[in-house]
Amino acid sequence: MRILFWGTPNFAVPSLKALAKDGAEIVGVVTQPDRPAGRGRRIKRSPVKEAALALGYEVMAPIRPQGEEFIEQIRELRPDLSVVVAYGHILKREVLDIPSLGSVNVHASLLPQLRGAAPVNWAIIRGHGQTGVTVMRMVEAMDAGPIIHQLSEPIFHEDSASELMSRLSGLGALALREALGFLAHGNTDEREQLEDAVSYAPKVDRKIARIDWTLSASEVALFIRGMDAIPGAWSKLDGMPIKFFRPSPAPELESSQASRQTPFEISSPGTVVGADPEQGLVISTSSGGLLVREVQPAGRQRMSTLDWINGRGVELGQRFE
Repeated sequence: MRILFWGTPNFAVPSLKALAKDGAEIVGVVTQPDRPAGRGRRIKRSPVKEAALALGYEVMAPIRPQGEEFIEQIRELRPDLSVVVAYGHILKREVLDIPSLGSVNVHASLLPQLRGAAPVNWAIIRGHGQTGVTVMRMVEAMDAGPIIHQLSEPIFHEDSASELMSRLSGLGALALREALGFLAHGNTDEREQLEDAVSYAPKVDRKIARIDWTLSASEVALFIRGMDAIPGAWSKLDGMPIKFFRPSPAPELESSQASRQTPFEISSPGTVVGADPEQGLVISTSSGGLLVREVQPAGRQRMSTLDWINGRGVELGQRFE
């Protein structure tokens, strides 16, 4: 089976390497173009391009996967199947239909739940206890094709999006290998998705990642975990953005002598109600306090909140907005 592989981020690399290890005939790899990245804005190859070149495969990196010249280039490769894993562009029908066996996609959710660009992020933010990966037949509609194979994965209490993504990338490679085995032997049992069970996972960006402290402590904790590590959940302190990591709802602090209410109840959401080396950083929400273990101030590296407190980066009574 001649395979044309499409992918861009780290999530796709295990699938590419698994195909290579199995001795699959990969006739080419399509990825997104080199782009500036990091604080220095140096031009950087995609993780899939790095892996593909190391494995000795031909790499194509069009700005858009369309146009007569690009389509003819694909036709000349004579692929039997396109395998798409987090490529980053929607493929048009004329591209999907070039391989004789069509095109399949590895998606990081149990479809029809969480169609879209950021299924791992939203699975955590919405408090799901389980997710997984789906290998599906590709159609022009987003993540709507028939399901070929699925594998599930639990979401643990402290999971961040980056941790869950890492596990799902390996699971996706396994699901792909099993699905290709089914296709090779002609024993797939493809099933249509149930439209009444569809949910969506829109793309996340910096604007969406701003924290709403009027949510409950549990909701804010899920939100921060779901935005880790990119784009990173953030809030402003004295006009400067601060990113937050490793959150959990905080245990109740002792009530003050002047009031039977806890500091969480008498403080506006976003107020620092705990900032010392023993207690750590605790921030009030609309319901309870949030303990945060790591932060990343603007222009600095990610650090423990204890180091930030000791460096006088934050003090009791300050308020995040």
